[in-house]
Amino acid sequence: MAVHYLEFEKPIADLEAKIEELNLLSSTSGSFDAEVEQLRKKAEQLRRKTYASLDPWMKTQVARHPQRPHFVDYVEGLFTDFVELKGDRQFGDDQAIIGGLARFRGAPVVLMGHEKGHDTQTRVVHNFGMARPEGYRKAVRLMDLAERYGLPVLTFVDTAGAYPGLGAEERGQAEAIARSTERCLTLGVPSIATITGEGGSGGAIAIAAAGRVLMLEHSIYSVISPEGAAGILWRDGARARDAAMAMKITAPDLVELKIVDRIIPEPVGGAHADREAAVAAVGDVLAEELAALSGLTPDQLRKARADRFYAIGRAI
Repeated sequence: MAVHYLEFEKPIADLEAKIEELNLLSSTSGSFDAEVEQLRKKAEQLRRKTYASLDPWMKTQVARHPQRPHFVDYVEGLFTDFVELKGDRQFGDDQAIIGGLARFRGAPVVLMGHEKGHDTQTRVVHNFGMARPEGYRKAVRLMDLAERYGLPVLTFVDTAGAYPGLGAEERGQAEAIARSTERCLTLGVPSIATITGEGGSGGAIAIAAAGRVLMLEHSIYSVISPEGAAGILWRDGARARDAAMAMKITAPDLVELKIVDRIIPEPVGGAHADREAAVAAVGDVLAEELAALSGLTPDQLRKARADRFYAIGRAI
């Protein structure tokens, strides 16, 4: 897959293009190893400097990067014996949310997450990660199953929001989101949500109202997209950058507001720069968080989760 560079990465792209050019010349005009090595170091330094000072709009672009790890990548990298369970037993199967049973480091779990797809065909199949009511009703069915058998629930959030189409509204989109959020909050088993890319509005909270909420370093989590906020506030979606700068949607802001519990560091250059390392980092943190929750009773888990969400906003 060709490397996709974001707008603010253009200086890095220019350096790496020069490196590629010198590598091609080496095969016909002698060795340029010293020059290539120097450019590699310069590109790495520039990448570190750039990613150490990303503003909220830049982080929004990173969170939406098409080569960022998606749910299927986390399933492949962290879980074994995955068995997908399809359908909501009412209408159909929504592939914007995938879920099922698996083993995480040998222990059985229920997992689910938004899947955006990685090319045109799969993006259409998964509706760009924007779930319809049947997706959230499938999530409720999976959570019911988890509680029945005492299995932890792990969710992976990456969506611009719930699908706003006519059919989704006719089938009860708002009610389905509310029921899924309610089921998250009433679970008597450990639950951990990880925001891996975009956490957009009710479409995210429907599977993110967990006992512990984790967030990758360059992900975003917000009640509305920056474009949507700009359209409402200024009637101008082009002012999305202004909205992003004001909305406090980045991981450090959300930890300070106690909406998110923990930040998972990403490799230099973002999760898309080293997908395997990013996936492994998520796995290590999930293991730690699961161990911390494993000794709690169902009543203790429900109380801790309720206390966590009731406390949001009270200290501001």
